[in-house]
Amino acid sequence: MTDIGTEELAHWEIIATLIYKLTHGVPAEVMREAGMGGYYAMHDNAVFPVNPDGVPWTAAYIQATGDPITDLHEDLAAEKKAQTTYEHLIKLTDDPGIKDTLRFLREREVVHFQRFGEALDQVYEYTDSKKVF
Repeated sequence: MTDIGTEELAHWEIIATLIYKLTHGVPAEVMREAGMGGYYAMHDNAVFPVNPDGVPWTAAYIQATGDPITDLHEDLAAEKKAQTTYEHLIKLTDDPGIKDTLRFLREREVVHFQRFGEALDQVYEYTDSKKVF
């Protein structure tokens, strides 16, 4: 139904790039002290999308059933979860540039949520309409 995987990858790339820029040139000892020793050991300062526990991004995160109503509800939930994650990340930094980037990404999630909601309304209208063949 949707190409949410591509959209989410774009967000991951932005976040990964922010992390890369923040850690570029940081010595290994500082990375270790910051709790990123394992990440540094495996990836140095390379962009490698993982969750906070170090679990790599996988296409298994993308859910699709083939039912447009179910899939749109899944999309709506994913957008709200992403919005909440950006809000949490905003609270974790005092860097104005990072906050601005995270706010931009959060607002995109709000718009996506609205568009998925509109699409869901249209699907409900279609399924509720009388069909004459």
